[in-house]
Amino acid sequence: MTHTTPDHPTRKAGGAVVPVLAFAGIVVAVMQTLLVPVIKDLPQLLGTEPSNATWVLTSTLLSGAVATPIMGRLGDLYGKRRMLILSLSVMVAGALVSAVTSQLLLMIVGRTLQGFAMGAIPLGIGLMRDMLPRERLASAMALMSSSIGVGGGLALPAAALVAQHTDWHALFYGAAGLGVLAIGLTLLVVPESPARAKGSFDYPGAVGLSAGLVLLLLPITKGSDWGWSSGTTLGLFGGALAVLLLWGVYELRTPAPLVDLRTTARREVLLTNLASIMVGVSFYVVSLVLPQLLQLPAATGYGLGQSMVVAGLCVAPLGLTMMFTAPVYARLSARYGPRTTLIIGMLVIAIGYAGGLGLMDAAWQTIITSVVLGAGIGLAYSSLPALIVGAVPASETGAANGLNTLMRSIGTSVSSAVIGMVLANTAQDMGGIAVPTMHGFRVSFLIATAAVLVGLALAVFLPRTPRPVQHTQLRASSEEDAALERAQEVLRGFRGRVLDASGAPVARAKVTLIDRRGRQAGTTLSAPDGSYALAVPTEGPYVLAARAAGHGPLASSATHTGDERPVELDLPLPGETVTA
Repeated sequence: MTHTTPDHPTRKAGGAVVPVLAFAGIVVAVMQTLLVPVIKDLPQLLGTEPSNATWVLTSTLLSGAVATPIMGRLGDLYGKRRMLILSLSVMVAGALVSAVTSQLLLMIVGRTLQGFAMGAIPLGIGLMRDMLPRERLASAMALMSSSIGVGGGLALPAAALVAQHTDWHALFYGAAGLGVLAIGLTLLVVPESPARAKGSFDYPGAVGLSAGLVLLLLPITKGSDWGWSSGTTLGLFGGALAVLLLWGVYELRTPAPLVDLRTTARREVLLTNLASIMVGVSFYVVSLVLPQLLQLPAATGYGLGQSMVVAGLCVAPLGLTMMFTAPVYARLSARYGPRTTLIIGMLVIAIGYAGGLGLMDAAWQTIITSVVLGAGIGLAYSSLPALIVGAVPASETGAANGLNTLMRSIGTSVSSAVIGMVLANTAQDMGGIAVPTMHGFRVSFLIATAAVLVGLALAVFLPRTPRPVQHTQLRASSEEDAALERAQEVLRGFRGRVLDASGAPVARAKVTLIDRRGRQAGTTLSAPDGSYALAVPTEGPYVLAARAAGHGPLASSATHTGDERPVELDLPLPGETVTA
């Protein structure tokens, strides 16, 4: 069994913690976007064939997918700040390797090391949950979750400017410098969370998941080169299915799994992860289509004839809007919950892509598309960690958010493969060069619209988040999230966790509030992490009675003074009872 300390801030965090962690996420996104301006030139720069040059991008994707859930679990076990610094350090080492070479093999090694930085996103979210007061948590997690898009959008014009006017290796020196700065700021500002999961690291589970992900993502990213019906592609897909099934059986039987599949199978977690894949698909389509449309020569009849830098500036509002969406998300989520906010975000993305079909005739039109899509993707990305955090115990925050980040990466991988295939199959020959067509761009936008509509359907079936009410009952359940926690912070009442004799959380324990006259003043069920919250109608003495299957009952007396802040009270249940 794994558990941690109670699910509220375990150490006071300074005001600079959120921007520093968000900056670390942005640095990771910069690393991913570095080579976008020079993708078409990579074969010439590395002196190799185009099919070999794609490994420079594929290697980063594979290592990031493998590292994300593993670093999340290591953070839960050994310290999230420690693993965050380790992730950034490996990224810096990889950037320096890439900066000093033009040989394909060494470049792939460097890019593989850079992929390990992807674990920074779930680690940052986990640190925020452990340290921040509840009224700051929603907006902070929203900013951290969106940082991957913010960094990508802002880095594109900067990387284009560097690539256009200096040696392309300067891109990696710049990434290394940003990584060193992020490490330094983290060491100075971010404290280590004392929250730890009990247990050991699941090495067989890590090897199995790594093998399964490589076997799955490799044919997704290389299938268009190898042929989707080739023996290699089909064999790798078959191998991935077999390995992941065996891995799943093992994870269900091991006492301390890398990924708690029982938690992952919960409706709210499963649907959130599936919706994350669709959001990842929709995010990457705009990143692939608009820069190409903007840079195609006007002689094609539809290309907008812009330079690399101007194209980056036109797409930059995508990241800027995502960044400014975080505080908007916090207000919407506090009032309506992250489920509703996710649905709104999906609707905005669908509107952006549907409207974008008719906004491809001028550079200013692509800016409008970028702004609308940035707002929708920002809302959707911001909602995902709140939904995950509200559905899993604190001891699994890093691993659960790591898996959610992995789902987004799978979405972007699928998007890259599918859109690349569409653009290649619809391209026209111009002087011996395959040039994407307007038809291909529009089909890509239609695919993104379809993906986000699937995500919207998944979001609709998410459990509804309880909203704060004005009477004496405030229900805590597995759907509770950061917005509800914020509401609990300002309501008069009691809150805490229901624990067993070993200190582990007890889920679905019934907690009843009894007033001085012996009347029931409220009741609730504890969440999966054992947390509960009950509002009180007035000040005075109360009794909190807790009961759960397999445990003896508990009655605890407490007095509420009428203060606007809740009284913290954990309820330790007696040991298991034996019925005759």
